[in-house]
Amino acid sequence: MSVELKFIFRKPKNELEKGGRPLTSPEETDHEMTRKCPSCGKNIPLSELWDNYDTCRCGYCFQMSARQRIGYLTDRDSFTELFSELESRDFLNFPGYAKKLESLKESTKEREAVICGEGLIEGHECALFVMDPYFMMGSMGTVVGEKITRLFEYAAEKGLPVVGCTVSGGARMQEGILSLMQMAKTSGAVKRHSENGNFYLVLLTHPTTGGVTASFAMEADIILAEPGATVGFAGARVVEQTVRKKLPSDFQKAEVLLQHGFIDRIVPRFEQRRVISSLLYIHRKGRKK
Repeated sequence: MSVELKFIFRKPKNELEKGGRPLTSPEETDHEMTRKCPSCGKNIPLSELWDNYDTCRCGYCFQMSARQRIGYLTDRDSFTELFSELESRDFLNFPGYAKKLESLKESTKEREAVICGEGLIEGHECALFVMDPYFMMGSMGTVVGEKITRLFEYAAEKGLPVVGCTVSGGARMQEGILSLMQMAKTSGAVKRHSENGNFYLVLLTHPTTGGVTASFAMEADIILAEPGATVGFAGARVVEQTVRKKLPSDFQKAEVLLQHGFIDRIVPRFEQRRVISSLLYIHRKGRKK
């Protein structure tokens, strides 16, 4: 079935989608609210984007807030948020950090760059974490690391699979070495969860980079990615300056990582819920072989 035909289907409404930032950043064109696709250059009506999971007809995936993605993936009214009381503090007195945090809390209505909880995906119970690109570009500080660690520990105790959706610029520089320590901390939690025989699936979205890529994002049993997502450690400009060579246009793209075996499958946004549900079913505990 072509991408065009997929647009005849409409997603159900979900109350969680009311949270976070607006689905799009609109511009006025001929009195109709539209957004320009950076891939194909077309102006897309916001109503069409809303109905199609913020995806252009060409396949380009616009960024989604964490709550919007949770609203799409989970069954209606099934998601219960965990550890929502945790929030970052400017314990190093980093210039401008405290003000930045307060500004983002006000604009996003979130306390941190990740939302954790428990819910159902087409009836399959799972623990879920979703990172938010609108809060410090999903960067991993002490609270992000703590929330993800706690979620894996919670899932290990209850025997639940974990589904994660990553988007991140890497470790949060405003928290210094303590942000880097979260790489080892989260990796340890992932390992303990796995040793208890539990399943972990991750969906890499654009961009997933830095310390997040170097830790829990690439440690899942099944690694999925959105089309065109950038996945890597150092940014392209840093690599170019180091090797002193022009990099190819598809450098660090999900499609290249798939060719080289670093990810298992690229999944268009409108198929993600079905694919994740199927994988949760296949890997469920107690399944007869």
